Amino acid sequence: MNQLEKEPSLYLQQHATNPVQWYPWGNKALEKAMDENKPILLSIGYSSCHWCHVMAHESFEDEITASVMNNNFINIKVDREERPDIDQIYQTAHQLLTQRSGGWPLTMFLDPQTQLPFFGGTYFPPAPRFNLPGFRDLLMRVSSTYQDNKTDLEAQSKKLSEVLARLNEHAEVQGIDDRPLLSAARDQLASRYDPIHGGFGPAPKFPMPANIERLLRHWAFSRRHDTVDREAFDMALTTLTRIARGGIYDHVGGGFCRYSTDNEWMIPHFEKMLYDNGRLMNLYADALGLGPDPLFESALRETADWIVRDMQHPQGGYFTSLDADSDGVEGSYYVWRRNEVQNLLDGDEYLIVETLYGLDKSANFEGKWNFHRRDAWRAVTERLSLETEEAEKLLESAKAKLLQRRSERPAPGRDEKILTSWNGLAIKGMAKAAMRFNKKPWLHSSQRAVDFIRDNCFDGNRLSAVWNNGIVGHDGFLDDYANLLDGLLVLLEAQWRSRDIEFAEALADLLLSKFLDKDGGFFFTAHDQEKLIHRPKPTLDDALPPGNGTVTVALLKLGHLLSEPRYIDAAMETLDWARASIEQYPAGHCTLLVALESRLYSPEQIIVRGPQQAIGSWLTPAREGYTPERCVYGIPYDEPGRVPKQLPALVSTETRQVVSAYICRDLTCGTPITNFEDYKRTLKG
Repeated sequence: MNQLEKEPSLYLQQHATNPVQWYPWGNKALEKAMDENKPILLSIGYSSCHWCHVMAHESFEDEITASVMNNNFINIKVDREERPDIDQIYQTAHQLLTQRSGGWPLTMFLDPQTQLPFFGGTYFPPAPRFNLPGFRDLLMRVSSTYQDNKTDLEAQSKKLSEVLARLNEHAEVQGIDDRPLLSAARDQLASRYDPIHGGFGPAPKFPMPANIERLLRHWAFSRRHDTVDREAFDMALTTLTRIARGGIYDHVGGGFCRYSTDNEWMIPHFEKMLYDNGRLMNLYADALGLGPDPLFESALRETADWIVRDMQHPQGGYFTSLDADSDGVEGSYYVWRRNEVQNLLDGDEYLIVETLYGLDKSANFEGKWNFHRRDAWRAVTERLSLETEEAEKLLESAKAKLLQRRSERPAPGRDEKILTSWNGLAIKGMAKAAMRFNKKPWLHSSQRAVDFIRDNCFDGNRLSAVWNNGIVGHDGFLDDYANLLDGLLVLLEAQWRSRDIEFAEALADLLLSKFLDKDGGFFFTAHDQEKLIHRPKPTLDDALPPGNGTVTVALLKLGHLLSEPRYIDAAMETLDWARASIEQYPAGHCTLLVALESRLYSPEQIIVRGPQQAIGSWLTPAREGYTPERCVYGIPYDEPGRVPKQLPALVSTETRQVVSAYICRDLTCGTPITNFEDYKRTLKG
């Protein structure tokens, strides 16, 4: 019988009625495979994955295919979002076996005794096409190979095991200085840059926020050396502009899809993932520090509003994703027929929409239109001879009508599990957006999300990775602790709360005790978690930032804020451990390079103390512009609890009525500044 019926995961539930005898990952399935000496068919995916749905409909719902699977394999389904440890390991193994990048659905065949894979791929069609074998024929060949060639497979498994064991061993450090490493990363990104449409590499095109941030930071720090890197600035801003104008962005309801299927960012796979949107919100909020940009402002506002409206649990946590499909059809929720738009809008509203989104041109998605800004906003308003304010009102009213009409369509499925790691990324993005626009509802949204995680997924000694309809899932992984800590630190900048700094310290201490390797770096799994065929220590940027990169950045930030050398030492030791890997491919380690910059440019903390109602005006000038090395905290005197130890421990009643600003570098704070004009001059200096 199919064993997925009682699993809380939406993805596993989607397969609970398959005729395949699926098992969740666990001792029951693994022991059954050993007892029956049947290879394991491991299938990994996630609930909003389009190609996962395709393979399910074509193969897993087919009685004949299911019979072949049931007779020859022990079949295990894994939700990659709930078990990123399993996914990460077998994606790596897939790359080693096939010399090709992986993806979802991931289909791997494992030896039942060792759980090492001996063959694998991603999507397989039911009959041969796309230069891929038919899935049913493949199953028979794999089963036959396992039965008839065990000696060869054992030798292959041994080699794979040896390669996996060496993955955490880094080569000799070449001794490249920090500044050339940062420049090498910038040059490598430039070599992959698409000068016409922005982004990096050919389709399918992913936003790659870490790459864009690296170029922005490189430009910002280049200004210190009288060699302003305008090209890096242009690459970053062009990419952000093309993404926000593109069809990868939902121009009606806000939010970004996962990636574009074409070079022009026009047609996405339509799933929306929480982690992409958290990272892109953070990036657009930073970019707006460079100056006002109506396109960036609307993308950031609408995405934040979408998260609050559609992606927040009533109790506070953020949901995981929206499906690409509605009623089994990809993109149907998002695309429009021209006559439908014409009938819905009045004449002037339609003219704006038609001109901006190209409804007067050929349809771009199966006879319909997926909105994609064909031209810059200023060019559109000039072509229509409209004043900017009038045009903005027309577009706003048109989008409100379109959103209302769209809400009447069958909605894409929503995966309502709460993932701690992804919540950390969204908390960071929402807090950044709240600071940039001074929007209290967004700040409260991010605080509610943190409170939800603390109340439901943290017992004081352990963080859980997932909460699903009241069921707390697997113990947290490195990304859960690291991304939540990183988000907390940005939330503390948005508004200081004692319980948040205490939570941050608790997470940092648990990171050191549960994940830190005595040889340097952090393992993805805790010391007491399930032992799998490999224990990775991720450093490379991917769809999610690598845990070792995020934790290094966060520990450095917290260590400087609290003058805590344990955190700073662990971060620097991780940088030293990862050095050889960074040197081999700097552009693949953009998150870790953020930490590396701290060796060249001392992190700056601006801490403002005073009455709650008075410190806001002091925070504003410190937050202006784009200053990536600066963190700004406002700590009211009436907020009890933990404060940075480098600040005066005892403050007189009289002093508490005065605002005092401290400029801190290298674990040392300057004398307090109490005159506002002196303070502003110091910031500019």
